[in-house]
Amino acid sequence: MNTYAQLPVTFTKGEGVWLWDDQGNRYLDALSGIAVCGVGHCHPRLTKALCEQAATLVHTSNLYHIQNQEQLADRLADLSGLEKVFFCNSGAESNEAAIKLARLYGHNQGVELPTIIVMEHSFHGRTIATLTATANPKTRAGFGPLLTGFVRAPYDDLEAVNQVAATNKEVVAILLETYQGEGGVHFPQASYLQGLRKICDQNNWLLMLDEVQCGLGRSGKWFAFQHSNILPDVMTLAKGLGSGLPIGACLAGGKAANVFKPGNHASTFGGNPLACRAALTTLDIIEEEGLMANAVSVGNFIQEEFRKRLHAWQDVVKIRGQGMMIGIELPVPCGQLVSEALRRRLLINVTSDRVVRLLPALNMQRAEAEQIVAATAELIVQFLEHHKE
Repeated sequence: MNTYAQLPVTFTKGEGVWLWDDQGNRYLDALSGIAVCGVGHCHPRLTKALCEQAATLVHTSNLYHIQNQEQLADRLADLSGLEKVFFCNSGAESNEAAIKLARLYGHNQGVELPTIIVMEHSFHGRTIATLTATANPKTRAGFGPLLTGFVRAPYDDLEAVNQVAATNKEVVAILLETYQGEGGVHFPQASYLQGLRKICDQNNWLLMLDEVQCGLGRSGKWFAFQHSNILPDVMTLAKGLGSGLPIGACLAGGKAANVFKPGNHASTFGGNPLACRAALTTLDIIEEEGLMANAVSVGNFIQEEFRKRLHAWQDVVKIRGQGMMIGIELPVPCGQLVSEALRRRLLINVTSDRVVRLLPALNMQRAEAEQIVAATAELIVQFLEHHKE
């Protein structure tokens, strides 16, 4: 179906932070499959593990115990501090599970119309429930009627959440991206998550964090919420968890841990042996190769280099970043930069119309980072010069 405005290139091989097209041309990948290939393309250790698993067992279904799934659940619980994990196949499915969990939690509390607070500029997926939770009107256009049970507040604004708490007694949970990706690469104040945790505790709500894009080492910690020293009740993961193998996870702890019972939720493919082996190996690589520290070091280098190269351009609204999640906001829509970069054999992205988004692999080295900054900064300067004419 005609659902993607695809760029005119076909990639046939990947290695580390590089991709090759079907004509043999090499491209520097600053997007890593939209934050999926966090350990780079075709990491030899991951390739070996997938081959071994594919030759052993790919799928049995969740009617039976799955050893790799149980090991992965234990590992994620240990890393996050949460207690239970539901496995699925994507970020949208992870968030769908969180929404269902919140509604069931509300009904168990005697709330007739459980309501979830979601944020402006948010993106949670394209199923009907996650689409309703998503803020972008363009994404939602044409798919009504959407669901009830959501109320929206500004991101990084505790007072707005308090106002909702004072006026809506049906609220049972808050769902937000710890760091906003699709909405323009936004990072909250350090006290924001702490404030939300306090509000949820005061009202017996669930704090549910979407870390589909920002989690799994991209921020410099396993999970972005760990920078704020709080613990959510629910967290969703996908993207970088399987390094390209489809896998999502909805984690729950505390009062959310045992909300789901047998029959409440399910997935045919969720947590199959192959996807879980990919995830286990990905976690090993991130930990044992020091990729979170590298993400901070190289990510900070990229931000500083952009500030040096673009400091004379007051038209650059803001350079924002945390680890390997970087956004450069321009004053006007700049989607054409994606095609311009592709012509120069560089893969970048523009989100929210005017934010150049970079999501490099966590193991990108400084030499490749220098190439990304040089090429992207030159593109931005040329674009701004042309726009001024």
